Amino acid sequence: MKKILVIGGGAAGIMAAISAAEHGGKVTLLEKMPSVGRKLLITGKGRCNITNNCDLDGLIQNMPGNGSFLYSAFSQFTNHDVREFFHRHGLLTKVERGGRVFPITDKAADVVATLRLALRKLQVSVVTEHPVKEFTVSDGKISKVTTIANSEYGADAFILATGGASYPGTGSSGDGYRLASALGHTIIPLRPSLVPLEVEEEWIKDLQGLSLKNIRAAIFADGKPVASEFGEMLFTHFGVSGPVILSLSEHVSEFLAAQNGNKSDITLEINLKPALTAEVLDQRIQRDFEKFIRKRMKNALNDLLPVKMIDVMIDLAHIDPEKPVHQLKKSERLRLVHQLQHVCLTVKGARPLSEAVVTAGGVSTKEINSKTMNSKLISNLYFAGEVIDVNGYTGGYNLQAAFSTGYTAGLHSVD
Repeated sequence: MKKILVIGGGAAGIMAAISAAEHGGKVTLLEKMPSVGRKLLITGKGRCNITNNCDLDGLIQNMPGNGSFLYSAFSQFTNHDVREFFHRHGLLTKVERGGRVFPITDKAADVVATLRLALRKLQVSVVTEHPVKEFTVSDGKISKVTTIANSEYGADAFILATGGASYPGTGSSGDGYRLASALGHTIIPLRPSLVPLEVEEEWIKDLQGLSLKNIRAAIFADGKPVASEFGEMLFTHFGVSGPVILSLSEHVSEFLAAQNGNKSDITLEINLKPALTAEVLDQRIQRDFEKFIRKRMKNALNDLLPVKMIDVMIDLAHIDPEKPVHQLKKSERLRLVHQLQHVCLTVKGARPLSEAVVTAGGVSTKEINSKTMNSKLISNLYFAGEVIDVNGYTGGYNLQAAFSTGYTAGLHSVD
C-alpha cells in the first residue's frame, strides 16, 4: 500500500486525501490549523458555493487564470462528480441563479462536516497544528517533510495543497509558495483576485452598507473598456464590493500588474438602470415627477432610488435638492437621466491580498503535468488547489478547481 502525505487541509487537500485513500493509498493529512476546512466555512457568505452547474467549456471560460490548464482535471472530476460525491455522503445540493450550486441546507458547516466524515470513513490520518517547515530531497525525490515542531513524516508521494495567501486567518498564508520555491519551482508573482476595490470619491462613504441589485458595472482603463458585469454590488467605507465588483477586480488587478507601477486611469462606471434605454428612463422619471409634482427634488425620487442614494445622485447631477419638481428644466432632467446610467468612480486599486477571496499567481503551470498534477521537477510531488497559478470568477468555479485538482492529484499519486 502506497503511503501518501497531503500537506494542507483545505478543499483541495481534503479531496486529494479522499481520492488517494479511495484508490488504495495509506493517507496522512497534515494541517497547520486546529481543524481542517476552515476557509470553506466562510465561502459563499457561510453557505459554500461548492461548484457551478455549467458545462466544461463554461468552467474553463470562467477561470481567467490559466483555465485551459484545468481541462484534464475538470474532465477527470467534473462538477457533476462533485455533486454526486456530496449526495453519496448524505448532503444534497441545489442549483440557484447563475448555475451556482449550494448545499440544500445552506450551511457551509455541513459541507465541511461531510468532507470530514469521508476522511474518517476512509481512515485518513488527520494531523492538525503541524505546519511544514521543509522537504528533504534526494535523487530528485522527496523522502520526508519536517514540521515546525521538528516532527518528520516520510511517504512515497507528497501532495502540496496549502492554498493561497488570502484570508491568512484561515491558514492560507502562502506557506506553499515558499516550500515549492525551495524545491526549484517558479512562483508567478502573487496578486489579489476577487477582492473589493478602493475608490477616490469621498461621497462613497455616505452610501456605506447600501446593496444594489440588477445593476451593470463596467471597468475602463485609460479610457478603453475592459470588462463589464451584471448583478449585485455593495458600497463600503473605502469603495465597492459585492459579486459584480469581485469579478471585475480580476481585470483591475491584472491590468495594474501589467503596468509595473506606471500611472493608469481606471474608472468604474455603474448603470443603475441597465434594463432601460435613456429615452425610456426619461419617460419613467417624467411619470414620477407628475406624481410628485408638488414636492421638492430631494423628495421626488423615492420610487426610483434607495433613499440613501437620492441626495448623492441629485448632487452629482448638479441639481438643487430644494428645487420644486415643476420648476426643473428639461436639461436638468436629462442630466439626471445620464447620471443614473453613468455613475463614475475613480479606482485607486484593489484591497490587500489578505482580503482577497482568491490568490492569483502561484506555482507555474508550465512546471506541472496537467493530466496528473505531478511536478515536472520532483518525481513524487503533486500540486492541488490555489497554490497553483489558477484562479476563477465567483460562482463556484474556484472550489470546483480545488476539488478537481485535488481529486486528480490524489488519484495519480497512488499510481
